[in-house]
Amino acid sequence: MLSSIIITAFITFGVGAVIGVIVYKYFLAKELSESKKLADKILEEARKEASAQKKEALLQAKDEIFRQKKEWEKECREKEKELKRQEQRLQEKEERIEKRLEDVSQKERELLAWESKLSREERKLEEKNSQLESLILEQTKKLEEVSGLTREEARRLLLEEMENKVKHEAAKRMRQIEMEAQEQAAKKAKEILATAVQRYAGEYVVDNTVTVVELPNEEMKGRIIGREGRNIRALEAATGVDLIIDDTPETVVLSAFNPLRREIARQALERLISDGRIHPARIEEVVEKVQREMDDKLKEIGEQATFDVGVHGIHPELIRLLGRLYYRTSFSQNVLQHSLEVAFLCGIMAAELGLDEKLAKRAGLLHDIGKAVDHEVEGPHALIGADLAKKYGESEEVIHAIAAHHEDVSPSSVLAVLVQAADSLSGARPGARKELLENYVKRLEELENIATSFEGVEKAYAIQAGRELRVMVDCEKIGDDNTYLLCKEIAKKIEEEMTYPGQIKITVIRERRAVDFAK
Repeated sequence: MLSSIIITAFITFGVGAVIGVIVYKYFLAKELSESKKLADKILEEARKEASAQKKEALLQAKDEIFRQKKEWEKECREKEKELKRQEQRLQEKEERIEKRLEDVSQKERELLAWESKLSREERKLEEKNSQLESLILEQTKKLEEVSGLTREEARRLLLEEMENKVKHEAAKRMRQIEMEAQEQAAKKAKEILATAVQRYAGEYVVDNTVTVVELPNEEMKGRIIGREGRNIRALEAATGVDLIIDDTPETVVLSAFNPLRREIARQALERLISDGRIHPARIEEVVEKVQREMDDKLKEIGEQATFDVGVHGIHPELIRLLGRLYYRTSFSQNVLQHSLEVAFLCGIMAAELGLDEKLAKRAGLLHDIGKAVDHEVEGPHALIGADLAKKYGESEEVIHAIAAHHEDVSPSSVLAVLVQAADSLSGARPGARKELLENYVKRLEELENIATSFEGVEKAYAIQAGRELRVMVDCEKIGDDNTYLLCKEIAKKIEEEMTYPGQIKITVIRERRAVDFAK
């Protein structure tokens, strides 16, 4: 029974499997058929699309060929027109050339005619020249017979007379030109100097050689002097300043020609008085501290001076030396203030002349830099200053201007002359410097003595505070032309033998008087 059931199950399973295989093959065949149809359809659509694209490409190619053909035809037409224009221009040029050739041929024929005419004229001139030469020889012989002079002697006399005449005329003309040039130059220089003076008005304060320090009480004098005078000696030794303690109540006088030392001594003494501890060790300590602070202050003063003038790039050591000029005087004039005035005046005059204004200011500011160390180095302060400027990298123009501002070196540039003029203006203006009466009178006498030392001078007068010299000459001994030479010689001798600020005008006067009496 069990076996029949198993057999039946196997048979049923086999039949089902066969049916499943048949059904699978059926559906597989159906899918293959549908896939083939779909593939054929897609292939057909692809063929159609390719055919359409091919047609479109052919149309585009035909359009591009047609467009290029039109452009090429247009280009050909334009080139053809250009060729025609060029051909026309060439034809016109050819016509002009032919016309010019005809003109040249005509001119050539005319030139040939002129040449023949000139040849005939030349022959005629040669004949006339020969005739003239023979006439000149004949007349020369007659003149030699009449005058008793040979031809060479007559020529020599004539040339000598002409030479003397020309020399006289040339001398007069030269003197006239020089006088006109001097007048114009003097007028222009006065205008520039007047403009510079009007545009700059500097302050001036007279520096004294003493400084007064106020004391809180009379007892402080004894403390400053110290036991057996050791404090005052220590203070004088440390500062190089003389302390004058007299009967003046509550006052100590510091005396020294060096303003920098006086200032250091004043500050040190005021600090010692306020501190109350006054003994030699403390004095040396305070003086050293004030000196260090003064070095910083000198640098600040120098930097402020360069800032005020508008000059930059100066070496720090030169700036410190400029600060030292604040405590340096010349004829009671503060040298730093004087240097600032000279710098401003140089800048103004340089601007009027169209020169480098900054370079002029730089030279003016540094022109007296040698005075900061002239008590330490031997030689004129102008040459000392030039060496310092060269050492610290200043330009050749500035170095030469510094060296030449007192004629220690002959000025060879406009800048050097500007510094000279500005230096004279600043030093010679009223109130700038004090001068002793004895020196003033001595300078006037020296001026008059120099003028009267020349032969032919009758009298000489120094006027306008020594700024002008009037010279009266003997009209019998000095001629008109010689007055001009005498004036130059007097000026040259004054320049060589005297030292003076600014310039001195020399006027030589020659007159002839005729006197008679009506009776």
